[in-house]
Amino acid sequence: MDVKIRKFYTIVEEIKSDGGKEIEGKPHKRAAAAVVIENPFAGKYVEDLSPLTEWSVEIAPILTQKALAAAGMNKTEVESYGKAAIVGGNGELEHAAALLHPKLGKPFRDEVNGGKAIIPSAKKMGYPGCAIDVPLHFKDAAFVRSHFDAMEVRVPDAPRDNEIVLILSVTNCGRPHPRVGGLTKEEAKCEDGLW
Repeated sequence: MDVKIRKFYTIVEEIKSDGGKEIEGKPHKRAAAAVVIENPFAGKYVEDLSPLTEWSVEIAPILTQKALAAAGMNKTEVESYGKAAIVGGNGELEHAAALLHPKLGKPFRDEVNGGKAIIPSAKKMGYPGCAIDVPLHFKDAAFVRSHFDAMEVRVPDAPRDNEIVLILSVTNCGRPHPRVGGLTKEEAKCEDGLW
């Protein structure tokens, strides 16, 4: 399927301090790359959504590389990841699911040096400028509590009614100054994607 791309949108956040305390060590970076596409199924019910699923395999590496480049991060630095989609008013949530779930994970993981944990996701119906919180967690062990986080992303002029915004996010860190206990990345076994 020839998916029509209207634009790419990239956001980088670099956290220097939080709660009045400076971040020590490496700069904490979170980056997201979004693509705004024309929804080929807007305004009609279609049983077979596999064209969106197949296209997600092609776009995942492009979005991941855009996010990494914008943040000046190497793929070996990635600690957390997440994905999200916002569907315009003439679409359905299932259009977001077709992009996010069946096949996007493998090419996304390939671009961030692996990842044993499930890639957290969010989807919603929206309008131009609608924000979504892209859920984030540690890519190799889902229960690393210091990395339970989210990155708010919005594209000012998307999605229009016949569009979808697909977003991939990566970080080189967890939350600034985590101190609520739980499994740390240093303690994680990183064997089963959970612990």
